[in-house]
Amino acid sequence: MTCHACGAPLAATAKFCHKCGAQVGGGQAPGWWVGLPWGVAGAALGALLAVLALRIGRSREPGAVPDGARGGTAAGSLLPAPDISQMSPEERATRLYNRVMTLHSQGKADSAEFFLPMALQAYAMLPALDIDGRYHIGVLDLTGGDYAGALAQADSIHRAVPAHLFAFMLRARAFELRHDAAGARRAYAEFLRNEAAERARQRPEYAEHADNLDAFHTQATQVAAGRTRAR
Repeated sequence: MTCHACGAPLAATAKFCHKCGAQVGGGQAPGWWVGLPWGVAGAALGALLAVLALRIGRSREPGAVPDGARGGTAAGSLLPAPDISQMSPEERATRLYNRVMTLHSQGKADSAEFFLPMALQAYAMLPALDIDGRYHIGVLDLTGGDYAGALAQADSIHRAVPAHLFAFMLRARAFELRHDAAGARRAYAEFLRNEAAERARQRPEYAEHADNLDAFHTQATQVAAGRTRAR
């Protein structure tokens, strides 16, 4: 199966394209985590960190065999496992975001849903959110079926930087998830209208998400030309 927007290969169970974020197939109900108390998500995140710290601590005990060294693999050839308990809050949130996106792109919906509230809680615990962080939250919201949450992040980005492309990207995907074709078309048009000037600014977050921007540009162009309908 491939993405209808950018042609990227997709797992059979994928609901969104991991490259451009386009919705696959019909709409979906909000994920099971919507409304989950933040306290539960925080406890789950804490438990995850504790388990990882325990595993790493055990691997440092005298005589302990590193994961992967069993079965004859030389321990010296292995890279150390990442210890997210030692990361900064920003690094931890980004790592969990990447985990959710990777699992989702692999079609591992159950695993992605398990880590989704942890990733959202990690961002909620940050002392401040930059535009890239808000974009990540919006993408996580879309992954869980929460188009209202994604629109809220798009509005926050738009208030901070009115022409920022991430706001239009989140709006288009959220409107598609809401089956608002007219709203999605407006978001695509606004993206194209502001794209050249914005990308010329060479914002760091644009460089980090260059593939997403390129794929979204392709779909926005197709919608504008009438070759693809906004959903």
